[in-house]
Amino acid sequence: MTSDTATDGLRARISRQSEDALGRLAQELLDSPLVSGALSRAFEAREKAAQAQEVAMGALNLPSAGDLERLTRRVRSVSQRLEGVEDALDRIDERVGAIGGAGALERRLAAIEGQLTAFAGQLAELSEQLAAPPAPAEASAPAEAAAPADADAELVATVFDTPDVGGAEVRVAPDVRRASRTRAAAARKRAAARRS
Repeated sequence: MTSDTATDGLRARISRQSEDALGRLAQELLDSPLVSGALSRAFEAREKAAQAQEVAMGALNLPSAGDLERLTRRVRSVSQRLEGVEDALDRIDERVGAIGGAGALERRLAAIEGQLTAFAGQLAELSEQLAAPPAPAEASAPAEAAAPADADAELVATVFDTPDVGGAEVRVAPDVRRASRTRAAAARKRAAARRS
C-alpha cells in the first residue's frame, strides 16, 4: 500500500511540475513579441482570406456562410409561424365540427339568404306602393270609406317564420312622413346658406 501511495504522490508531483512548466512556456511564448506578432498576422490573414472568399462567392452568386445562417433563421421563423397557422386552422376545424359540420352551416346560410331575398322583395313592393301617386280626390272618397276609421292604419310586411332566423315585421305608415336627422340637418344648412 505504501508503494501505491508513493507512486500516486510521485505521479501527482510530476504532473504538477509538467503543468507548471507548460504554463510558463506558453506565457513566455505569448509575451514574446515575435510569437505574438506571428499570431496577430495569422489572424489578420485568416480574416482577409474569409473576406476574399466572401467576395469570390458573391461574384459567383453563391451564398456565403453568413447568408446561409440568415436564411436558416428565416426558415425557422417561417416554420414557427406556419405551425401557429396550422394550430389555428385545427381549432377552427374543431369549432365547425362542433356546430354540426360544414353542411349544416351551408344549409343555415342558405336559409338566411332566402329569408333576406324574400324580405328585399317585400320591401321593394312596399316602396313601389308608397311611391305611387295618390289617387284623384273623387276616386279616393270610396277608398277612404273602405279604409278603417283608424288614422294610424299601417301596412305590414312579415318575413316568414323559420327556426334559423326567427320572424321579423316591417311596419310602414302610408300617410306619415317622418323627417330624418339628416333631412333636418340638410334643411338647417340650406337655411343658413340663404341667410348669408
